[in-house]
Amino acid sequence: MLPHVVATRYVTPLREGGSLPGLMETDDLGTYVVKFHGAGQGRKALIAEVIGTELARTFGLPVAELVTVEVDPILAANEPDEEVQDLLRASPGLNLGVDFLPGSLDLDPSAFAIDAAFAGRVLWFDALIGNVDRSWRNPNMLFWHGRPYLIDHGAALTFHHNWAAGTPVRPYDAGEHALLSSSPDLVAAEDALAPLVTTASLRAAVDLVPDEWLVDEPGFDSVLALRAAYVDALAARFEARSHWLPALQDTVASGGRARIPAKPGANRPTWLGGS
Repeated sequence: MLPHVVATRYVTPLREGGSLPGLMETDDLGTYVVKFHGAGQGRKALIAEVIGTELARTFGLPVAELVTVEVDPILAANEPDEEVQDLLRASPGLNLGVDFLPGSLDLDPSAFAIDAAFAGRVLWFDALIGNVDRSWRNPNMLFWHGRPYLIDHGAALTFHHNWAAGTPVRPYDAGEHALLSSSPDLVAAEDALAPLVTTASLRAAVDLVPDEWLVDEPGFDSVLALRAAYVDALAARFEARSHWLPALQDTVASGGRARIPAKPGANRPTWLGGS
């Protein structure tokens, strides 16, 4: 179970993100980037965020701490922004909080040195969970306290948007991945991470998703059945890596698609949780 906190104040919207996450203070005196179940991306973005983040943590990849955040719609009464008011009123109960990393910088791999071993692990991990949101346009990485942090996994696990289609085993499109220029070492990543993918580790990540985000999913008669489906889908994706890992290695060897140079000043102070 994720730690639970209660929101006490809405600080500011973070408009760089498409789903309008907000910076909020809570009763544990913490500050979190809160992603709301009432946002356009819905609860499945929160589910993917939890599972993706916790698998990354299992793999030893640096990620921020997650909490569930209880939001009372009464907080909307003090907000002058009608869009924020509507979002708070649409998101009563449990939402997802990501620990705010003050003073962090957007990580542009062309400006920060990323070693091949780390790049390989991130690319392997993204291919496993089907993360379509770590491109050179939007790396979804921060530099904080001397090392990179991975953020924003809400666009992963695309299979849960259409369970009837089954688990995709097609190659992962890494042609614009943010870390291709860092010479990702996929061989080392496979050796290091594959032994960590077990039924137990997958289940542990899935079990952290609150029940209320899993209820009433079409095609499933219980929350337990849906949890099992997530574990089975990820396990099937892992077992099918003979289909997607060679293509991933080919993409690394070819360098992927051409990218546009980073804009000057791209490494600005930022917040955590862009989409």
